Amino acid sequence: MMSIEETKAEADKFYRHGNDLRKQQLWDQAIIAYEHAAELDPESPAVHARQMLLQIMEYRCKAMYNP
Repeated sequence: MMSIEETKAEADKFYRHGNDLRKQQLWDQAIIAYEHAAELDPESPAVHARQMLLQIMEYRCKAMYNP
C-alpha cells in the first residue's frame, strides 16, 4: 500500500501527463489521465481540469452541429 505522499505524487504524475496529452489535443486520453489522478487524490487539480475539458468538449461538439 502506498503512503499518502506516494499516492499524491502518483496522482500528480497522472495530472501532468493529462496536461501533456491535452496540449497535444488528445482529449479522450487526457480525460482518462485526469480521472486516474482524481481517483488517487480527490483534491488533485485534475478534478477541475477534467471538468473543464469535458465542458470544452461538450461546447465544441455542439458548435460543430450548429454553424
